[in-house]
Amino acid sequence: MRVVALVPGSIGDQILFFPTLDSLKRHYPDAQIDVVVEPRSKAAYRVSKSVHEVLTFDYKDRNSLADWGNLVGTIRDREYDVAISAGESWYVGLFLWLTGIPTRIGFQGNGAGFLTNVVPVNTSQYVAAMYHDLLKPLGIKAPCPELAVNILKPDLEWAQQQQQRLGISDSGYILVYGGSGQLSQINGADTNYPVASWQQIIQSCQQKQPDLPVVVIKEAEDESFISSLVASCPGVKVFATDDVGKLTAIIGGASLMLTINGAPLHLGVAVQTYTIALLGAVDPGKLLPTSDKFLALKSMSGKIADIAPVTVLEKIWGG
Repeated sequence: MRVVALVPGSIGDQILFFPTLDSLKRHYPDAQIDVVVEPRSKAAYRVSKSVHEVLTFDYKDRNSLADWGNLVGTIRDREYDVAISAGESWYVGLFLWLTGIPTRIGFQGNGAGFLTNVVPVNTSQYVAAMYHDLLKPLGIKAPCPELAVNILKPDLEWAQQQQQRLGISDSGYILVYGGSGQLSQINGADTNYPVASWQQIIQSCQQKQPDLPVVVIKEAEDESFISSLVASCPGVKVFATDDVGKLTAIIGGASLMLTINGAPLHLGVAVQTYTIALLGAVDPGKLLPTSDKFLALKSMSGKIADIAPVTVLEKIWGG
């Protein structure tokens, strides 16, 4: 069986779709599973266990009829048996109909008239479980599995080298992600936590646990953010990579991660790192599974900036 999944969205959206792909592969081990994702999100599949090939298409771009026509041709040539659409769009539904794929599965909504199997959207549940509902027309009724990723040996070795370079190989470390770049691209989301608040949290951690290093994830767009933290928090370590596999390995080695909404949050869940998530208006139940390892701090005002540093510190130290 040949399957193609159309998954728009950020790297984080792709990781939340992993359980659907893994469950499909588990039930149909001989299936070839491909995905069509936005160029910005292709990197996520370095840590996927179940995908054969990643095709790119910018769903958000003002694509011409020729662009859509080229994609239709590409998909037709591969002769897929099943298509799964994770989005709700009339033009994606029309596109799938034009490909001639016999089984076309998607959510109830715009474009559903072009599908052969329509699944109701349950937006009140964990997003990974919502995506997993798309497998019901294929006879897969099992519960959504946990998030899981495949960390390659070279990435683990690289992470160990970085830990040694930073002097944190034996002590463990607190990992902080508060960036504003590719990893935190969440459509319409409030993910900006003030630098001054991060400074208070890090300084308190350094004072209370001086032997537990604090490591901050740096993205290309974070120069000002990182400079401010380094200046105010002597001893803070900085880690930078644009490789999702290497990032996952670093997250897996952390004793605790503090993060805004973004790809690192879901990678932390996948590798079972103790994680505290700072969230704005989003419902924590949609982003985090039920577990003592994953805690959410949701702003009472709906704005992440209004979460007081003392509230975060109480969560860290179990107050």
